[in-house]
Order: sequence, then C-alpha cells, then structure tokens
Amino acid sequence: MVNQSDRAPLLDWEEIPTPDPNQAAQPALHPPLREEEDAPAEKSSKPAGRRTPSGTAAGTGWSTSTVDTTISCSPTKSGTAVVVSGNGNSGRPLTQICGLGWHRPEPFGSDRNLPFPGLSVRDQWEEKDQIVSVFVVTFDTRSGNMVEWCLPHDINLDGVEFKSIASGSHRINSDFIYFRKGCYFGLACFANMPVDSELERGARMKSVGILSPSYTLLYRYMHFLENQVRLQLKSPGQYSPLEAFYEDKKAVLPPAGNGLVTACPTWSVTSINRCMHPEMKITHPAGCMSQFIQFFGEQIMVLWKFALLRKRILIFSPPPVGVVCYRVYCCCCLANVSLPGIGVSVPELRPFFYINIADITTLEKEMSYVACTTEKIFEDKKGLYDVYIDNQNVKTHRSHLQPLLRVNAADKEKYRKLSEQRQMLLYSQEVDGDCTTNEEDLFILFFMELNNRIFQTLSDIAGSNDPTLTAEHVRAMGLDPQGDRSFLVDLLEVYGLDITLVIDNLCCH
Repeated sequence: MVNQSDRAPLLDWEEIPTPDPNQAAQPALHPPLREEEDAPAEKSSKPAGRRTPSGTAAGTGWSTSTVDTTISCSPTKSGTAVVVSGNGNSGRPLTQICGLGWHRPEPFGSDRNLPFPGLSVRDQWEEKDQIVSVFVVTFDTRSGNMVEWCLPHDINLDGVEFKSIASGSHRINSDFIYFRKGCYFGLACFANMPVDSELERGARMKSVGILSPSYTLLYRYMHFLENQVRLQLKSPGQYSPLEAFYEDKKAVLPPAGNGLVTACPTWSVTSINRCMHPEMKITHPAGCMSQFIQFFGEQIMVLWKFALLRKRILIFSPPPVGVVCYRVYCCCCLANVSLPGIGVSVPELRPFFYINIADITTLEKEMSYVACTTEKIFEDKKGLYDVYIDNQNVKTHRSHLQPLLRVNAADKEKYRKLSEQRQMLLYSQEVDGDCTTNEEDLFILFFMELNNRIFQTLSDIAGSNDPTLTAEHVRAMGLDPQGDRSFLVDLLEVYGLDITLVIDNLCCH
C-alpha cells in the first residue's frame, strides 16, 4: 500500500478533465490526433472528436444504443443538416446541424428521467476508473517475453506478455497496443532503447500496460504509460509510480468473486463545443474515423457490408500496430444501428484489437469479431476468419462472399455523398471557423442512418401483408438491386427476416 502523500510527486499521467456536472450532456473531448509514420494516407486536415449517441454495456466496454433515433441528412446553405430525432431516455428530441452545432437536451430534472434510476446525474454521465491490473512486460534474451512485475500480484496475466509486445516490435522504437484479455481490455505502451550491454544484445525492450473491463477510458492513461515505459527502460525496477497509480485507480471486485468488474453504465450524447486542432494526436480509438475512411476510400462500403453481416474480420499489418487497432474499432462502428430490437438475435461484432497465435483457441469459438495481427501465419488459418485485410487489400476465401468485394454503382454513389458531406463540413469549418461539429460525428451518423433506413424498410416489409422485397424497395434503401442481391440474401438470413426477395423475376426465400 502506498501512502496518499506519495501520490503527487510520483504520479505523472495526463487525464481528461472531469466534466462539469452542470453540463452533463457534454462529455469531455477526446485527446488529440496521433499521426502514424506508417500511414500517411490516414492523415486528415481536421481530426475527429466524440462518438455517436450510445451507451456502454457494463462489463464489456462496447457500445449499445439506448436512443430510438431517426436520422436524415440534407444540404443547407451553411453546411450539411443532420437531424437526429427520437424520444431516447429523456423524452426530448435531439438535433444536430453540421456546422451549426448540437442542441443538447435539457438537464435531467428528476430521478425518473434518468437512464439508470438510483444513480446521480454526475455518476450517469461519467464512466468510472476501473483499473483491474497494471504490469510491466520485458523481453529477456533467454526467456523471451515475460511479465516482470504486476499488481495485484495474484492476477492471471497469462498471454499478456505476448499481447503487450507485438511480434516484430524489435524493428521499431515505440508503439501502443490495444488488446483483449478474457473479459478485460488492455492498453500497453512499448518502447525499444539501444543499450551498451552484451547480455541484452544491444537493445532493451519493455512495455507498460493496464487492464480494465472497458476500453473507453484506457486512452486517458496513454501519456502516463508512455512516460512509465521510458522510465522502466532508463531505470529498471522503479515501480513506485505504478504502485501509486494502481492504488488510486484500482477497481473494486464484486462480492461474487467471479473476476468480473461491473462498470458504471453511461448514456451520452455526441457533443463537441470547441475546436480540435490539426496538430493534435489521436490517443483514443474513437478519434480516427476520418483517417480510417480516407485510408480505404470506396472500399469502406465493402467493409461496411461485412461488418453488418457480422463476419469475422482480420486485419494484418506489420508493426507499429497502434493505428491498426484504431481500424478495428472503426470497423465495428460501421455496423451501428439505433433501432430497438434490431440485431438482438445475431452475434455481437466484438472488437478483439491485437491478437497473436496464443489467441487461436479463443478465435475458433467466435462467431463474429474484428481483430488485427502482425503475424502473417494467420493468413493460412482460413478457418479462423471470413475476411482478411492486408493493408488496403480486402479479400475473402468464402465463395458466397466474393460478390461483396465488388464496389457497385450504389456503393460509389453512397461514398460520393459521404465525401460531399465531408467537404461541406470542412468548408463550413474553414470559412465560418465553426468547430462545434466534427468529421467523426458526420461519418458515424452517416452509416447509422444508412443502417437504420435499411432495417426500418425490411422491418416494415416483414410486418406487411405482402412481405416481398422489390427492386424499388432496394433502391429506396440506397442499394443496387443487382449488385447488392447477394448482400441482401445474406442479410435476410443472418437477421432472420422472413422476406421474399424478388428482383428481375429471380426469387429466393
């Protein structure tokens, strides 16, 4: 146990300021944009900001919609109008005008209006610190990767040593890695320092990381972990700051003793009220949608279809792996749906972030996931994935999924509209100096609206007297009657919709 008085001089981490409880509907901004040296195509003139309206599923860190919304986009003189309407939990409509800012709901006035009765307004807008473990991993020339130190001492960290130092990291100077360990998420910062030591073969490599039941707050401690790994390289064995950090942030395990930590539930509204600057760096996966879409271009529509179909998606890239972990997060965001009841019977699209060969047994049991790896051997493990992405090359060995790899006319049109809306937003920011709205809001709302429109149409048809999907219906959903036929067949099957698809006299049920 570290005395409270030791904390101030020892701790050296940067946290996002706690939001003002009187401004509950305005969550803290994400930290700045990280421009990776290996991904120039992902650089953006304007970084993104917050996430979509969502809740955080307790114990998972993954977003589950809590607001019944209808979203429509239309151009205006000063920007793109994106209107989000619905009762949600507050019973009040939400409206966003791109370039004009959010009109946030009034503060909750009584406990009965709270998303989670019994919790204070402040508690419900803030996600609590839930650090399950802090650890140091080192590379030993004789034993390989090993856990050098950890708190608590009795926690099971098997496999963390291979997740915290990605395969191939010896060729780079630094990196950060998001990963999954059982029911927890982890963030580790890696650094490689040359040393004049024959025993260490001229290089000292370490990684300092943390575990939490949710990844949504891990970004807060990026700066701290980066400082600590540099400290461990220069002065190995100096654990006092890590001990103080753990005492300050450690999670309280439930009485059941099942190893699960129940995170405080939250309900948030996307709201940005100040400008993010181009020179900032990303330290949170929710701040990179713009770069993600620019990197893949029109192929983003191909990834969108695979994500909506809940396929197993594996992304390969050599180190550094940090920016690739962001792509995992972004892929999952493409499948956001805010309509109630949609997707409850399909597998959750789970973000696994970085994986290695030690995860093979786990992946064999997964029905749907998105992950990244630096190990080329996974390409030959075709039974573990449906879609394999190498740089910007998206491919699948599943014959029935091959038609989805082609970008059709409707895909090009959707991407054109997305690009047009983005340019209008950037123009509004440049000319009017309006930074109340950001690219990430625009991108995520675009795909959520697209998904909502598709599933609303399909739900209406399924509940009608004539459950037949025609070419007119398909066009109204923004899809290509011919080019998206196989996509629709899979979609109806995956989501269990009893609809007959009729296009050019070709029927299937």
